[in-house]
Amino acid sequence: MSQENNVPVLTIDGPGGAGKGTVCQLMAKQLGWHLLDSGALYRLTALAAQKHGVPLHDEASLAVLAQHLDVQFIPQDAGLMQTVLEGEDVSLDIRTEQVAGDASVVAALPLVREALLSRQRDFAQVPGLVADGRDMGTVVFTQAPVKIYLTASAEERAKRRYLQLKEKGADADIVKILQEIVQRDERDMNREVAPLKPAQGALIVESTNMSIEQVVDVVMTELERQQLV
Repeated sequence: MSQENNVPVLTIDGPGGAGKGTVCQLMAKQLGWHLLDSGALYRLTALAAQKHGVPLHDEASLAVLAQHLDVQFIPQDAGLMQTVLEGEDVSLDIRTEQVAGDASVVAALPLVREALLSRQRDFAQVPGLVADGRDMGTVVFTQAPVKIYLTASAEERAKRRYLQLKEKGADADIVKILQEIVQRDERDMNREVAPLKPAQGALIVESTNMSIEQVVDVVMTELERQQLV
């Protein structure tokens, strides 16, 4: 863990579609730090369940899948990340709305969260880690020196997700995306296990009217204030 290895950790939590992934990729590249896409681990578990025919209500089997995920995060150009599951590039597969919704269900299961917790902490290696997720600051890296809670209105997040999917050539319905985001927010914020909320001491960044570059500047300023860069 970061507090044991004295590895600086930057956590960026927040609801889906707030821009966490893009900001974390840019920050990791700019800082030269490792990157953890924790949401991808839950998506990968959900996708693995789909591939292996494991029902989302079978918590024990899902935990076994999570514990033995054959996963690689491979950095690409422009700060992007290739995600490989069982030797297959699933970078696009795990970004569908269906997998995102399934991942939110999976993430609420205590046994699955326990199985993935130590794996997430293992990502904290020198020179530092940028951790992207929903409970990085509240549960996984509670002693992280810089914690960010990145959010935006549901309408803005739906618009961003819609444009992101269209750019990738995927079919997208902005009304359906908005409905799914609102439902996922409700589920994530009200679940009993690690509900989505700002970590204690987190800097809340409301990005509805901000560009990605402006958000990166705010985060970098906070790192400088904490004398981590």
